[in-house]
Amino acid sequence: MCQTDYPAPQRSNSISRVVLRPEHSFVIDPAAFEVHLCAMRPLVLLSAADQVAEHLRNMILRGELGGAVPGVRTLAAELGVNHKTVNSALTQLEQEGLLVTQGRGLARKIVLPDDHTPPGLRIAILDFDAQSQGDDYMIDLRRRLEAVGHIPFFTEKSLKELGGDVARVARYTGKIRADSWIIGAGSRKILEWFSRQKTPTFALFGGWAGLPLAATGPDKTTTLAEVTRHLLSHGHRRISFIGRKGVRHPQPLPSICAFLQELEAGGIKTGPFNLPDWEETHDGFERLLKSLFSSPTPPTALILDELFEFHATYHHLSQRGLRVPQDVSLICTDEDPGLAWCKPPVSHIRWDYRPVVSRVVRWANNVARGKEDLRQSRTQAEFIEGGTIGPVTKEAKISSQS
Repeated sequence: MCQTDYPAPQRSNSISRVVLRPEHSFVIDPAAFEVHLCAMRPLVLLSAADQVAEHLRNMILRGELGGAVPGVRTLAAELGVNHKTVNSALTQLEQEGLLVTQGRGLARKIVLPDDHTPPGLRIAILDFDAQSQGDDYMIDLRRRLEAVGHIPFFTEKSLKELGGDVARVARYTGKIRADSWIIGAGSRKILEWFSRQKTPTFALFGGWAGLPLAATGPDKTTTLAEVTRHLLSHGHRRISFIGRKGVRHPQPLPSICAFLQELEAGGIKTGPFNLPDWEETHDGFERLLKSLFSSPTPPTALILDELFEFHATYHHLSQRGLRVPQDVSLICTDEDPGLAWCKPPVSHIRWDYRPVVSRVVRWANNVARGKEDLRQSRTQAEFIEGGTIGPVTKEAKISSQS
């Protein structure tokens, strides 16, 4: 509301005499005043049953109750009234057509009016880090959620700032008023905790497979296996996958498992070299690269999980005088239109974010209508070879055999 210089009117429960200054004096017509009093709506005192009915009616129309209402005894205990009052309130809602009985011992079914438009949800988005908020898919997601009446907002802290710690996440999210949550790239432990909460949660990427919550993301498992076979066919034997802790611990994501399995199938014994651990800071990433390329047998190919890792690695290699792809082949599993503008074009895994965004919007609309939605889906990803992959050089083969 706009602010003005006028004082706010003061409400009173009783009619009191109005005292005016002489310069503002005027005559009140008693007859007209009496007519005004008669036109006022009479005061309606609601019974306990009426109050319970109104409370439940509002919850149903706001989408806070969906499918069926709890049993009489459950409602009586939660609302602090006797079961006769609850029964009377439910009967009122049946007469209004909001509830339908389904038989003795069964919960009453909720039936919303055909013209009912549920109110929008306050959707809190807890992303992995702040930089993800500027990604194309996230910008489009917020725009589409707002277009259908929802209120999406980013939390002030990210999963990274909370250290990915379940206890810290639980304390932090408990202070935020939200009707539902979207978790970006959450770890398995984080998503397991959200799956046990009452507030509906959507897992956008991350370790959600098999958990009882709605989720979506690109299917990189088959594609990453294809990428690994492609590198092996070019003679690469020393291949490292670099990704954040969430894709490695407590257990590798299915796509990472596919990468390791293809290496094993190619006769390569896998270990920490193929899936190195590192401190997720700028200095930690730099130390990782120095360690890898200071080795007598450095990697001949790197698969980098995110765009920032690719750019940092490319810069590090150029400083060491290493060429791409003549000395080191690079692949990025992230997708960004700018990769095609590089020279040579970056080999990467591409996926269409539009089905992902549509899936999240459908989930939000279902939740707003009180409909449970735990469906999980994946969108197809494809390998774009680009020009950052090349065959292993003669020097690298000799180093591999030494």
